[in-house]
Amino acid sequence: MPREVADVADGMRRVYGQFSRWRKAHTGRLPIPDALWASAAELAREHGVFRTAKVLRLEYGKLKRLAGASKPVARKEARLRESPPAFLELLTPGAGASECLIELEGPQGKLRIQWKGVTGAELAGFSRAMWESK
Repeated sequence: MPREVADVADGMRRVYGQFSRWRKAHTGRLPIPDALWASAAELAREHGVFRTAKVLRLEYGKLKRLAGASKPVARKEARLRESPPAFLELLTPGAGASECLIELEGPQGKLRIQWKGVTGAELAGFSRAMWESK
């Protein structure tokens, strides 16, 4: 039983139309073209896998795999578009801390810095130098 176009979300109408036209033009059990699957995976990342699979009448498991296999470059670009923190507060356990451990995780990977014999003023100076250097 075909869906009414009014039941389809605005963001899905174009792809829904592409699937409808492809299904009308092809009879039998032909595989869906990769380009249509790619469009459906993009919609699933935006609208959710279950909703997209239901509206487009697709296999949930395959759509979930394709939606999860997004381009790493796109994820990295999205993270780079996020604004960096405007303020970073570093708390030390006491006035004369003898050891400091800094762990950072970002789009480039993970960084762990272990610094022994550091004072709060030295740590603040190091942090300022790292954040302000370009």
